[in-house]
Amino acid sequence: MKNIAKTIIMGLLAVVWLSGANAWAQAGALEQGAKSIKKLDEGLYYMEYKGDDGFAGLVQNGGGRSAAELAGYVKRFIIEGFSQPTSWVPRPMDYGCTALTVRTPEGGVMMGRNFDFNSATGIILHTVPEQGYETYTTFNIDFFGFGEGWVPEGGNNQYMALAVLFFALDGINEKGLAVADLMAGDKVQTKQESGKPALTTTTAICYLLKNAATVDEALDLLRGIDMHSDIGSAHHYAISDATGRSVVVEYVNNQMEVVESAAVANHYLCEAKRNVGLKEGDRRYESLCSQLDATGGVMDKGRLTQAIASVSAPQREDRYMGTIWTLVMDLTHPSVTYYYRRNFDKPLHFEFERK
Repeated sequence: MKNIAKTIIMGLLAVVWLSGANAWAQAGALEQGAKSIKKLDEGLYYMEYKGDDGFAGLVQNGGGRSAAELAGYVKRFIIEGFSQPTSWVPRPMDYGCTALTVRTPEGGVMMGRNFDFNSATGIILHTVPEQGYETYTTFNIDFFGFGEGWVPEGGNNQYMALAVLFFALDGINEKGLAVADLMAGDKVQTKQESGKPALTTTTAICYLLKNAATVDEALDLLRGIDMHSDIGSAHHYAISDATGRSVVVEYVNNQMEVVESAAVANHYLCEAKRNVGLKEGDRRYESLCSQLDATGGVMDKGRLTQAIASVSAPQREDRYMGTIWTLVMDLTHPSVTYYYRRNFDKPLHFEFERK
């Protein structure tokens, strides 16, 4: 993911008027959600939201083809009365993500995912919406462009962080559907224009997790929207469900391509653009496939964690932070375990309330 601040909200909610914050005190779920933020580690936070999350209204209103379009709805849902922020655009950044889905020895299904980036202030968001499935999602709020060094702590900043309700980079829902966004390998943007509700890459992840229980349902939902790329680049999705089906969804010439694959990194897998974006020396995908072959696609949680850790990225001297977070998701008995900054001896485990 790079340069999302250029398209995601462009500094949305950068300055909150105190009068607006006071009005929010009556907003029930919004207030409780803002106050739920707690710091888990340096650069990693947790937020919980229960109630109307506004997402159904977003889709009913036609969604948005860009972060700028989405920003208007997000502002109206959260609060009126924000001043206009100045734009903040970070320098270009490197990226590299991976995902792998396996069967367990007991016949279950698990998915692992690395999110790699230059910098991140992550929020793990637990949502129990009035409409749709309970979810755990993750987002890098540095992409919002609230300003260098901004953190979701104290007063107005907590309320500003509620914008994360509408954007996700990965996550799992109570039915065991898991979705992750990865860069696809080139800069070709998807801009579908068929008159359907429009969503951007990261907003669509929230849409899928709230409304789909299986891969097939997720694919039907994607066919029912106009997809628009975030950050001016190509993306693909890794999508898996509790039945063990695992696909990679890509877009070529504004057409959706579906590839059955348990592993994915940052190059195309579909026949039309196969291996576009595969850099010399990048063997992450090859390594995951080799480990799948060696185990017959069957791994317990420890082995899957080792496999996904083996293709994680360490921090470099040029300040590239490498793997920011790793998710290991149980799709059969839905739950998620996070490992932050490759600290695989410090799991952060979360269960669903709805059984």
